[in-house]
Amino acid sequence: MSDKIKVLMVDDEKQFRTTTEKILHRKGFDTVMAASGEEAIDKLAEMPDVVILDIRMPGMDGHQALKEIKKRSPDLPVIMLTGHGGRPSAEESLEKGAFDYLVKPCDVDLLVAKIKDACRLGVEMNRVAERTVSEVMVPISEYTTLGRDHTVKEAVVELQRSFHSKVSTSRLMETGHRSVLVLGDAGEVVGILAIKDLLEAVMPGYLSAPKPSMADSIQYSPMFWSGMFTKAVLQIAGKKIRDIMSEAPLSIDAGANLMEAAYMMTENEVRRLTVVRSGRVVGVIREQDLFFEIDRILAAAR
Repeated sequence: MSDKIKVLMVDDEKQFRTTTEKILHRKGFDTVMAASGEEAIDKLAEMPDVVILDIRMPGMDGHQALKEIKKRSPDLPVIMLTGHGGRPSAEESLEKGAFDYLVKPCDVDLLVAKIKDACRLGVEMNRVAERTVSEVMVPISEYTTLGRDHTVKEAVVELQRSFHSKVSTSRLMETGHRSVLVLGDAGEVVGILAIKDLLEAVMPGYLSAPKPSMADSIQYSPMFWSGMFTKAVLQIAGKKIRDIMSEAPLSIDAGANLMEAAYMMTENEVRRLTVVRSGRVVGVIREQDLFFEIDRILAAAR
């Protein structure tokens, strides 16, 4: 965590957001503003330390937003805001995982104190509670998927797009997917197409075929390689993904420990695992996701 506490302020009243943002800035906090529960879920990607969440909002109300926040970031402390007469509803939110609640309009010093207390609790919880696989995975809805009858050319286009797409998970913007999950007719994962598969597909078979013993020392000339790569790429462009894809990745349960994920990757020499909940694939965890978690743990310990 940085020296400044980052607060995600969620309220549909623009004037209240503006006033509160100015107050929090003067008190030394970083602020992220959201005008709805739906926007608040997207803003979780900015890694706030504390959420201040209004209960009564159109669309996704505070209770619904709290449930989704706790699903995605169980240890993120949330302070609920309620108007006069809404205390029973606020107290209900405590049972659903909220840190505390305040009645609007609230005293500034009390708000600041609650934020600091909530942040302190969040830091303490993060020190003892490891994240699970589901908390660091890439959701399946944000991963690149194609059917097995799509062409290699179409897969390359989608892979290229994944390196530049802006989605809610900042890690994806930094690293890209580097692979496409291949789906069957029922939406099940039947394979994976990674950059490695593309390189193997363009490789002429005779280069890897056994050579006569007297040919072991043959050195290919620059002329031999000339134009070979371009020709091979054009030859595979119309092939079906099913013809060159690898088998479906190994799977791991969504609630599994990160050490189990690290063990499976290193033991099986793979770079990604599909994440399964109740028999259904819900995401993918990659080696870079574990790297980012290593960085997060070290940053929190500083």
